[in-house]
Amino acid sequence: MSELRMSRTEARQKAEALVAKMTIDEKIGQLEYDAQAIDHLDIPEYNYWNEALHGVARAGTATVFPQSIGLAAMFAPETLQKIGDVVATEARSKYNQYSKHGDRDIYKGLTFWSPNVNIFRDPRWGRGHETYGEDPYLTATNGVAYIKGLQGEGKYLKLAACAKHFAVHSGPEGIRHGFNAQVSKKDLNETYLPAFKAAVQQGHVESVMAAYNAVNGEPAPVSETLLRKILREEWQFEGHVVSDYGAEEDVKLHHHYTKSDAQTIALAIKAGCDLCAGHIAQYLHQALAEDLITEAEISQAVVHLLTTRVLLGLDATDNPYDQIGFEENDAPAHHQLALEATYKSFVLLKNNGILPLQKQNLKSVAVIGPTADSTVVLQGNYAGTASNYTTILEGIRQAVGEEVRVNYSEGCHLFKDRVEGLAKADDRESEAVIMAKHSDVVFLCLGLDSTIEGEEGDAGNAYAAGDKTDLKLPGRQQHLLEKLLTLDKPVVLLITAGSALTFSGMEQNKNLAAIMDVWYPGALGGKAVADVVFGKVSPSGKLPVTFYYTTEELPDFTDYRMTNRTYRYMRNEALYPFGYGLTYSQVELSNGAVAGDSVKNCQVSVVIKNTGDFEIEEVVQVYLKAKDNQDEVPNPKLAAYQRVHLAAGESQTVVLPIAAQSFEVVNQTGGRYVPDTSFDVYVGIGQPDARTAQLTGVKAIQLSYKN
Repeated sequence: MSELRMSRTEARQKAEALVAKMTIDEKIGQLEYDAQAIDHLDIPEYNYWNEALHGVARAGTATVFPQSIGLAAMFAPETLQKIGDVVATEARSKYNQYSKHGDRDIYKGLTFWSPNVNIFRDPRWGRGHETYGEDPYLTATNGVAYIKGLQGEGKYLKLAACAKHFAVHSGPEGIRHGFNAQVSKKDLNETYLPAFKAAVQQGHVESVMAAYNAVNGEPAPVSETLLRKILREEWQFEGHVVSDYGAEEDVKLHHHYTKSDAQTIALAIKAGCDLCAGHIAQYLHQALAEDLITEAEISQAVVHLLTTRVLLGLDATDNPYDQIGFEENDAPAHHQLALEATYKSFVLLKNNGILPLQKQNLKSVAVIGPTADSTVVLQGNYAGTASNYTTILEGIRQAVGEEVRVNYSEGCHLFKDRVEGLAKADDRESEAVIMAKHSDVVFLCLGLDSTIEGEEGDAGNAYAAGDKTDLKLPGRQQHLLEKLLTLDKPVVLLITAGSALTFSGMEQNKNLAAIMDVWYPGALGGKAVADVVFGKVSPSGKLPVTFYYTTEELPDFTDYRMTNRTYRYMRNEALYPFGYGLTYSQVELSNGAVAGDSVKNCQVSVVIKNTGDFEIEEVVQVYLKAKDNQDEVPNPKLAAYQRVHLAAGESQTVVLPIAAQSFEVVNQTGGRYVPDTSFDVYVGIGQPDARTAQLTGVKAIQLSYKN
């Protein structure tokens, strides 16, 4: 669409005209997520709560893409923007149909509380798989791409996206309602805020969600620092702010920051939180009576909300999105895009040469594990309902056809010590051993799913409210892994999880022939797994998070300081580093160069050659670090990346522009500046660390740049 966006000034004027005709009761009726109808103004009821982390969620049938952490592993914002556009098409399709039937319930509007651009700072956080990983730059570039895809480029917003959860929010889940995240100005501006700033200033996101937690003593929904000073004044945000569900109630109930709900709702609106995702807006009557707020301040919040609805096409007669029909939801082309994204998301962590497998060389394969035939692991959380799930077991069965026998065993329960309640512990172990012994190759499917890894209330593991207490495989999964590795059969370990796991050293076992992380891969995840392991496609994802050896090397979960956290700050070697991932081929790098007479026009170039005999996609990555600067992060940081398609034997020259802000460092007072020094610049297919070089066989090219 080439038509220019309706100006916010025009939309705001229309909103102001509507609000001027409202009574105070009608205004207050607009300030909760389930906004009331105002018949005399032709304003229908409207529910602001909708979800679309990786597809239209919780409203019936829709295309289910890989979970966000898998989409981050693609290192492909251009693909993510296409996905956002498809999600918006499906959302409009569903909205148009629901509206015709008078159905304006929750999860059926056009304001979507996605993406989640929080930083996945600790691998124990259960909601980390909703994010784009641990790096601010990767998160920002992915978040902006998805927002642009969701919101479109037409006269009207295709959807209204929402950057959440603002700010400094990444667990623990069990104490989130009253937790105070204490964070330095350096960490705040260097790590926790950049993705939100990019969402506002580059993505022009229409909405921002205030988090549950407090930040340095101020509960987020009433934080003058976050909502007014930073968001509205410094970043010039003009959209609307919504609280997380029940977060305003928490201000009194759990933070004990206010003495009444009237005081809370008044503080929230005065700070800039326009929409209550909860039910305390009614206390605005009391707040008015107690002179805690003015009607003009209430009107301002309603204007912000109605401006968004006007931008979405409220009462418009020329909105082309109104013509998106039923058949454009859950369309075959959308399934194909989801499948392609899934291919790009898989991260091959180990391969002794067994992959890709040749079907003609196999007589039988074993598919074993609690996630092998699970549709739950395909979905992740905040998911829609797919019309065509393909589990890993089913995908492999379809791929090998009648020529190869498939032996299946659940092997063990996902987290309990037995599958059948009346049986002894490890009741499926002997079956798994039998299946493996009678097979040429074992596909072992282990990991987590969204019933034990996720949001407090949605997921729970009886002791951590959706978080993990450590990085170990749950239940008897590690035991099953070790048992099968004693059989002298090649094992291909397929990990389904939204976060880092460890394998207690078994990753070094000679019988563990390959390890591939498939995340929560979406509805067609099983087909994608089969296509990759049998060589139809090469895996090409990269880790958006660090795989640590153990949580013992990490600070306490509640400690929000970045010291020794994530690849930028960690001191120890990683089990599998951020940015790492293998393909079915090998590459060589040469002719690395950095050019540009200032940081405003700097670019890095490199020649990459596919020296193997398999067609691949590889991700070229640039990291940099200022020399001799006390404010620089300890390790080189990601500054640019680009996905490249390479035929067997093909060479390409890749040119990667470096954004000026990538050269900036942050001082102890939170100030950003470009240091007057030289920079070490590295270009490779992962981090410039010894572990990545060891695992990939490719050492990053080191360059130097002086501003």
